[in-house]
Amino acid sequence: MKVSLEWLRELIDVKVPAEELAETLTRGGIEVEGVEHLNQGLEPILVGEIVRLEHHPDADKLWICDVNLGDQSVQIVTGAQNLLVNDKIPVAAHGTTLPTGQKIRKSKLRGVESNGMLCSTDELLLNASFGDPRSEGGIMILPPETPVGISLSEVIQGDSVLDLELYPNRPDCLAMVNVAREISSLTGEKIHVNCWAETEQGPDYPADTQTQIIIEEPELCHRYAALLVEDVKIEPSPDWMQKRLSAAGVRPISNIVDITNYVMLEMGQPLHAFDRDKVSGAVHVRRARAGEKLMTLDHAERTLDPEMLLIADDKEALGLAGVMGGLDSEITDSTTRILVESAHFSNVSIRRTSRRLGLRSEASNRFEKGINVAGIAATLGRVSELILQLGAGRPVGFVEECKILPEARTVKITAENTSALLGMSFSLEEISSVLDRLQFSYEPKDGGFLVKVPSYRSDIQIEQDLIEEVARLTGYDRIPTTLPRGSQTQGRRTQEQEFRRKLRHLMVNLGMNEVLTYSFNRPDADKAWGQAERGIPLMNPLREELSVMRTSLLPSLLEVAARNVTRRNLDVRIFEIGNVYLGTGEPLTELPEERLRLAGLLYGKPSRHWLKSSNEYSFYTVKGLMEEVGQELGIKLEYRVPKNTELLHPGRSAEIYLQGEKVGFMGELYPAMGKESGLEHALVFELELKPLFDASDRTIRAASIPRFPAVQRDLAVVVAKDIPAQAVMARIRELGGKLLENVDIFDVYTGKPIPEDRKSLAFALRYQSLERTLTDEEVTALNTKILEGIEKEFGAESRK
Repeated sequence: MKVSLEWLRELIDVKVPAEELAETLTRGGIEVEGVEHLNQGLEPILVGEIVRLEHHPDADKLWICDVNLGDQSVQIVTGAQNLLVNDKIPVAAHGTTLPTGQKIRKSKLRGVESNGMLCSTDELLLNASFGDPRSEGGIMILPPETPVGISLSEVIQGDSVLDLELYPNRPDCLAMVNVAREISSLTGEKIHVNCWAETEQGPDYPADTQTQIIIEEPELCHRYAALLVEDVKIEPSPDWMQKRLSAAGVRPISNIVDITNYVMLEMGQPLHAFDRDKVSGAVHVRRARAGEKLMTLDHAERTLDPEMLLIADDKEALGLAGVMGGLDSEITDSTTRILVESAHFSNVSIRRTSRRLGLRSEASNRFEKGINVAGIAATLGRVSELILQLGAGRPVGFVEECKILPEARTVKITAENTSALLGMSFSLEEISSVLDRLQFSYEPKDGGFLVKVPSYRSDIQIEQDLIEEVARLTGYDRIPTTLPRGSQTQGRRTQEQEFRRKLRHLMVNLGMNEVLTYSFNRPDADKAWGQAERGIPLMNPLREELSVMRTSLLPSLLEVAARNVTRRNLDVRIFEIGNVYLGTGEPLTELPEERLRLAGLLYGKPSRHWLKSSNEYSFYTVKGLMEEVGQELGIKLEYRVPKNTELLHPGRSAEIYLQGEKVGFMGELYPAMGKESGLEHALVFELELKPLFDASDRTIRAASIPRFPAVQRDLAVVVAKDIPAQAVMARIRELGGKLLENVDIFDVYTGKPIPEDRKSLAFALRYQSLERTLTDEEVTALNTKILEGIEKEFGAESRK
């Protein structure tokens, strides 16, 4: 938004230089991107008139001009192609320095002397909107009535333009009257806006019975008003209006068009004027029809779609609502009656239309950010006032159709909340002072104020918005600087993260490969392996096969393994650490329980010597993995005969317990299931990790390396077949005491000469002391004690 200081001074007493005013606005939250002084450096530039214009004899693209400067005539050679005899143009004579810093001297161009330079707006650092439309891309053409020989600074009077960088939350400052209000609230100066800026009422004219307004899309057009003007005289607008429009970056065209643009800049409400005699029947606000075409004012034919909003009559489209008018209904020199439109259009609709067509305008920019729906009728009052003031016509009628008119917003603000949010103490008196400066009406209520927010301040919706106004107007620099507070922690992993990381590294170091699968399962597979009664079906699954949240990790691992086997990868060792999701019943009223688990699968023959298995993976391979997990975590896992053998081989599976609580299972797939899936003899395991984490010993203990040698003894016994080897091993540990450093089972044998109802178990016992060397007699005595103990408890016999 470009704000003319000369125009602004009409609305408010600005007593400070432009740069100081820019600083005040910026500190108040309205950023000023730059300040432009329109007549700076224009004093030596003179107004000249072209009295002769002929081609250069030796250059097709050069012209020789005789220019009248009032008291002298000079010859200038130029390459501009937009000049005509009798044109008034700015001239930089010999010795003149341009605003750009360039110094003009006499020269010869292709042998013809040139005594100066004709200037363009770029060379004078002026906005391109200055001058006649023929100025674009060439020499600046001044109005025909401009006196010859005077300084250009007298033509373009001293003015400064503030370029406001507005954010979407402050669309109100796209209007001069609201910029004046903003400056008033920041400086305390009184404003002198026109009467129409202080009311929501329209002009007092008879109803226009000739014009009917039909809003077919109320959600896209809340309100539409129109002013009928007769006896229209199309002519140039006065100099003061043209200069203000040019300073704002808008090119003057004619009095009627200039009035609509002027009021748009002044009041913030976009307007458009139609030639009333080119409108057939009623004015419709409707969606475009598919494939409908419209020739817009820029002479481009647009193909429309039903997402775009149109202004149309009974026969055809008149213009793109809020973006650009149509060429067929534009105002021309022969226009005698006009219909001036003022409306509120949906910002989303205008933004979509503008983007799809690649067409942006001052009007669309304002509609996109949001306009004051309550000021639509009053804006036409300002239009009628200017039309009468300029003698451009005779307003005779007013018509309006209103579908939605939002109620006035009221927002409550308290000193307590203001002080808490801004971090400093504010009294009710200070808050009321701010509201007075903003010219907001308010009344006391419950220890604060109930504020009636003006319709033009669409950015104020809640109490925090009002508190921001208090901060802006009292000064952001008043808010004390405080350092961030809070407990500081060292940036490191939590114990749970370290636990998971340790487990992942262990499995990888044991030769397993980690996989990551979906958190969803097939219903039938999840029912088989998980807890179907606690399953959670998805409302919108990725596909039917993945329609429930998983309650087990194994179905996904089985699918990964099967996919690898079908592609001839016959050595599969995979694991996954992930959550399973257990619901509380349907319908789901609370978040499901998430349990972290470790699951794995082994299939095939090892491609190398792996975990001491040179033949193929077996139940003991998986048991070895579980033992490694227990040793790494400092816990002792127990293994029991499984109760459910529908999924796992009854003789090659086990349930895993920790401190009497079941924490998982392991074993070989049931033969029928393995054959069906193509994974015969595949081995699986699944562990609950929370019990393991709670029981794990996370204390690091250091022990010296034993200085004394260990003694290894083997013990082979024959026991009944139904006696678990784990129970025998546990009893051996008890009997061995502190000197028994380790015990491993290395052989289980059935067959001749062992009786059919019995089996042979062979254990490797390792004795060691940290204080001395054990004697052979001590070890033999311990071995004998162990053998006698298990003979007595399990009916074991020593195997020779």
